[in-house]
Order: sequence, then C-alpha cells, then structure tokens
Amino acid sequence: MRDSFEISTENLKEFVQLVGPTLNERQNRIFLGSLSKLLGSRCNTLVQNLSGADRKTIIKGKSEAEELKQLPKEEWPDFINYVRESGAGRKSVTESNPKLKEAIKTLVEPHTLGNPETPLTWTTKSLRNLQSELVKQGFKVSHATVGNILVGLGYSLQQNLKYISATESPEDRDWQFKRIRYFAEFFMAYNDPVVSVDAKKKELIGNYKNQGAEYCPKGQPTKVLDHDFGTVKAAQYGVYDCGANKGFVSVGSSADTASFAVNSIGLWWEHMGKEMYPDSNRIMITADCGGSNSYRSRLWKSELQQLANKIGREFWVFHYPPGTSKWNKIEHRMFCYMSKNTRGRPLYSIETIINLIANCKTSQGLSIKCVQDKNIYTKGIKVSDETMNELNIRYSKWHGEWFYIIKPQSK
Repeated sequence: MRDSFEISTENLKEFVQLVGPTLNERQNRIFLGSLSKLLGSRCNTLVQNLSGADRKTIIKGKSEAEELKQLPKEEWPDFINYVRESGAGRKSVTESNPKLKEAIKTLVEPHTLGNPETPLTWTTKSLRNLQSELVKQGFKVSHATVGNILVGLGYSLQQNLKYISATESPEDRDWQFKRIRYFAEFFMAYNDPVVSVDAKKKELIGNYKNQGAEYCPKGQPTKVLDHDFGTVKAAQYGVYDCGANKGFVSVGSSADTASFAVNSIGLWWEHMGKEMYPDSNRIMITADCGGSNSYRSRLWKSELQQLANKIGREFWVFHYPPGTSKWNKIEHRMFCYMSKNTRGRPLYSIETIINLIANCKTSQGLSIKCVQDKNIYTKGIKVSDETMNELNIRYSKWHGEWFYIIKPQSK
C-alpha cells in the first residue's frame, strides 16, 4: 500500500471548484481552511488561487476547523450549519445611504452636462469624477460602487450616434424618396437599368497605414511607414446596378471631377451595361446632391449630354435631397463591402486597389468589376450659358433640380 500519492494542481482546482459551491458560507470556510492545513504550511496562497476565495476567509476557516475539532460530534451539525446571525453582515451602501441613488441619477441625467447650475459642467462623467462629486456632497462611496449603481439604474457606456441631421431637412424630402422608388420599380419592370452612383473617398497610394485589422501570424503585423506624407491618391467612382446587384468601379489618380464621374458611367456602359441591357433606350441614375455629381454642377449635365449623344440613351437623373446621401443604395450595398475587403492592407499601387475591389464578393451575390481610368482631368472647367441652353434637357415641374431627363441631341 502506498504511503503517499501525488495530485496535479489542475485536478485539485477542479475538486475545489466542484465541492465549494455545494457548501454554505461557513462550511466552505472550514473546507478551505482544512485543505490549506492538509497541504502544509504556507499553502494559503495556493488555496486562494485554487478557489478564488479571500486569504482572510481561508485563515478564518482554519480557526473554525480547530474550533470544530474541540466540539462533540453530536454538536457538529448545529455548528457547521450556522452561518451568521440574522441581519448580520455589512449593509449595502444604498441601504445605508438611501439618497445615494437619486444623487447619482441627478448627476448623469442627459440635461446635466453643460448646465451652468450643475457642478459637472463641461466635464467628463467618468466614474471617478462622479465619485469625487458625490464625496463632496457627503457620500462615502467608491468609483466601483458608482459603476454598479449606474448599471442597476439602466445606464451603460455608449458612443455618440450620428442621427440628427446637421442641415435642415427639405420640406419635400419624403416625396422625393417616394418618386425615386416609384420610377425605380417602373424601370425595373421594363428591364431598364437603375444605377446608383457616387464617389468613394480617396485612398492614399503607397506603404501607408490603412484602417482596420486582418489576420496575420502572431507577432508579425504588416509594417508600414510611421507617417502618411504621400501625395498620390486614388479617386474611386462607383456605379451600382440596383436590379442586378452588380457593381462597377473606375479608379484613377487624377481629380474627382464631373468629367471623371460621367466617364465612369460611360465605362460601366461599355464594360457591363450594353451587354446586360441591349434593348434599353434609357438609364435611371440616382445620385446625391453634392460632389462631382452635384445637381448644381453645369459640367455634370454637360458631360452627361455628351455621353447620351455617344451611346444613344436617355438619362433620367434623380438626386437625393440635401443631407440624405446615406440613403443612396451604393453606400450600403457596395461601398461598405469594398471597405471591408481593403481594410488593414496597405494600398501599394492602383493595381492593388483594383485587385482588392475586383475580388469583393458577398453571399447575396454582389460582384464588382474594376478598371483603371488613366485620363487626366482638369479642375475648374467652366460651362457657358450658351452651352447650357443647347442641352437637350427637360426639368421636372416639381423640384426640377432633383429630377431631370437628358436626351440625345438630334444631329
């Protein structure tokens, strides 16, 4: 028969964590104190690590175990089942200070920040700042307790939410949305293309940091330059076919102008549109109100006229009202997936960007074709009144700045 045996720390920890929860408070103290004594001197720390109990609890358990040994066996049940006197133990801070909850709630009310009458004017409502102010008011409380009380009151850490429009919403905004939806359904019913267009933000070309994270071998992140001093940027203009769930992106290193935008639409037609819609004689375009496709841009309309003449198709152009560009389909149907596919990767060259975008696919069937636009576009081109008067353009009687039709000019 063996006089001694060995047990691993892992097995001992499993044993302690299995037995401990089945015991009441005193029984658990006696169990841990007895275990510490059994394992030998200076094993309080080991038992503390095994059980997660406080060191003082283990020491008290040793004392109670010694006290238990002095009692007759018939008195053990009463001793070990007795935990503490009724009502004993420290009361919660909210019980001893009934006004504490209300004081905390007053400090964190939404209207409090910035109110000149409140002591926390223009300061961060951190736990320690709140605790400091509560102490000034005569409460004895820790910052951790303040956090627990806030959770109980239904508060949590939250970031700002972009929700309120920074500009005044146009009075007829909803009617424009309804008009766009009506015509989009009408065009799709007749197998005419409905495309959403917009320019994506420019990307710095080179070995520079790109926001986001990608999986790499542990401890081996992709190393990039510590400063973004590059001057060459890639302009990206997208065309999203709402009906077919297909995308097209033109990437250039020149200026993001109306000429670049319209040429991108022309490239989409050459590479994708004319093959998908050979019998269509009109194209519906939805765009926001600003940027290279702004409804105020004369060059945008002039270039669309030239493209209409070239491909022999009408352009029915619908602009989203000011401040509503995020409703444009391309934003959340295509651009968001492009950003995911390029995150955390240095964009070394135009070719890198094109390859990353072209390999962007989703489970919903989105695919994107991407080409390079090597043209050089000049900023500040002026379009004369004479040229504008010659355009074959018809504006809607209701908000003509938001909806107009450009037809090919007769030769």
